[in-house]
Amino acid sequence: MKPTIRTLDHLVLTVANIEEICRFYCVGLGMTRAPFTTPFGEVREALTFGAQKINLHKAGAEFAPYAAAPTPGSADLCLLSDTPLAEWIDHLALCGIPITEGPVPRTGATGPITSIYLRDPDGNLIEISNAR
Repeated sequence: MKPTIRTLDHLVLTVANIEEICRFYCVGLGMTRAPFTTPFGEVREALTFGAQKINLHKAGAEFAPYAAAPTPGSADLCLLSDTPLAEWIDHLALCGIPITEGPVPRTGATGPITSIYLRDPDGNLIEISNAR
């Protein structure tokens, strides 16, 4: 039998400033800051939403092993939401987070989506989408 992947457990964002990134994702996108302790007793930072987790590495102080070229601002994430994009647009405006594009039709992993695009403080491209 050929090995298969079931799901994504977590991904890592290398960030310039953990506090600034946590504020953006928690206040702007409704994620939860979730520090955790490794089996080796190290306390690390993460963000959670639904059953998903984003681990945060401070640029220049990454935890081994890490990507070959960890760089703040190099990610492009698509996040699915059941909240209508019109509500997201209003919420992001109240948070002072500009939308760089959208709403626009796109194709997601499971079919058609409608998306808005914004950037986090490091310049990562964030796509918030509704299924169509």
